[in-house]
Amino acid sequence: MANIHHDKILILDFGSQYTQLIARRVREIGIYCELLPYDVDDDFIKKFNPKGVILSGGPDTVTFNDSARAPQIVFDLGVPILGICYGMQTMATQLGGQATSADKHEYGFAKVRAHNHSSLLNDIADEINTKGHGLLDVWMSHGIEVNTLPDGFQLIASTDNCAIAGFANVQKHYYGLQFHPEVTHTKQGKHILERFVAGICDCQKKWTTDNIIADLVQNLKDQIGNNNVLLGLSGGVDSSVVAALLNKAIGEQLTCVFVDNGLLRLKEGDEVMQTFANNMGVKVIRANAQKKFYDALSNENDPEAKRKIIGHAFIEVFEEEARKLDDIKFLAQGTIYPDVIESAGAASGKAKVIKSHHNVGGLPKDLKFELVEPLKELFKDEVRELGVKLGIPAPMLYRHPFPGPGLGVRILGQVKQEYADILRLADAIFMQELYNHDLYDKVNQAFVVFLPVKSVGVTGDERRYDFVVALRALKLLTL
Repeated sequence: MANIHHDKILILDFGSQYTQLIARRVREIGIYCELLPYDVDDDFIKKFNPKGVILSGGPDTVTFNDSARAPQIVFDLGVPILGICYGMQTMATQLGGQATSADKHEYGFAKVRAHNHSSLLNDIADEINTKGHGLLDVWMSHGIEVNTLPDGFQLIASTDNCAIAGFANVQKHYYGLQFHPEVTHTKQGKHILERFVAGICDCQKKWTTDNIIADLVQNLKDQIGNNNVLLGLSGGVDSSVVAALLNKAIGEQLTCVFVDNGLLRLKEGDEVMQTFANNMGVKVIRANAQKKFYDALSNENDPEAKRKIIGHAFIEVFEEEARKLDDIKFLAQGTIYPDVIESAGAASGKAKVIKSHHNVGGLPKDLKFELVEPLKELFKDEVRELGVKLGIPAPMLYRHPFPGPGLGVRILGQVKQEYADILRLADAIFMQELYNHDLYDKVNQAFVVFLPVKSVGVTGDERRYDFVVALRALKLLTL
């Protein structure tokens, strides 16, 4: 079995809005990486033993004395380093160069000219100008620029407004780019990152879906042994993939509890049972708790209060079902890598608490389960790819996001079964029309909101006075 963690890249996060994109691009190339705060402990970096380091961008101003700095240990490891935007600036200043406020701030598209045939950029270009120079279409976002190179460094890229848009120390394999190769607006960005992680760092491409599944299945078998596992199956992407993965690893040792709260999409409960219980043979307990949820939500209008009521009711139902089961040692959760990243704030800032999975956060402490979190190293897109390989229907994996509290937060004001039934049907009709016109996969999110007001409309040729729903569809720009 391939060692998917053998060759790995360390990404140090200085707070850029694009940092997670760096990790996702490196993973897409087929190489494992981890994203950690810039001030992570030196001992951890040594133990992690990366084959290369990437310093992310960030909001700090490198010319300020108290701005974030890369730990000295990364320069002592003897491995290649790539600094991006702020990462380039702090590398330059820490190694003896200088940075200053740019005469012209650059935000948006720019054309970069490559220089000196560097190992990082050689033969990578979007076009060749009349003088034979390679040009790259890139995305810039900076107001500070390096104006003096450290000793041993040479220029590898420039723009009309930025004399030093890239540099390199060829002997040490240190590279800096003022632009962002991780965003899709930099057309050759993934090619550049691949050149760094696979070429310069010499990492083998073992981070593949098949290898990840094999590794996770073996780890689950080793961790769980002959013990039993309980999973709160919501029908969402994360818990669905965990269910399929555990089923592959331990089979009948898995029991899932699916809480049907009356706030799901049309026929969603039946789809979950068909996919997992009937098609995959997973042991699924369907707890029909619609009345409990509707009763708990009666006369409540505040959306945040509704969220808490739904969460509390879920825990009560899940706990009730869990106590009926014997010999459960492990509780599985659908924690994914962005959840882990949220918990790892820089030591110099305020670390965020990992968000509770909406299905199980808050279970009584006397239910002393050990946690199983097989997806905690994976981004959402990686989770979906695993799901496809594991046999989960693609429409279940790639449908639009749905709130944890379900339709309860898409009903304005009080929640009633009558309102939920209308909303459920309207949502199904809206989604079907998007599919019929080949629009569903072209928008990132589409949903219906129930408004507890009536208005006049027309059905057929007749006047009708009935409730109103609002439709919305969003298309997001991908960076």
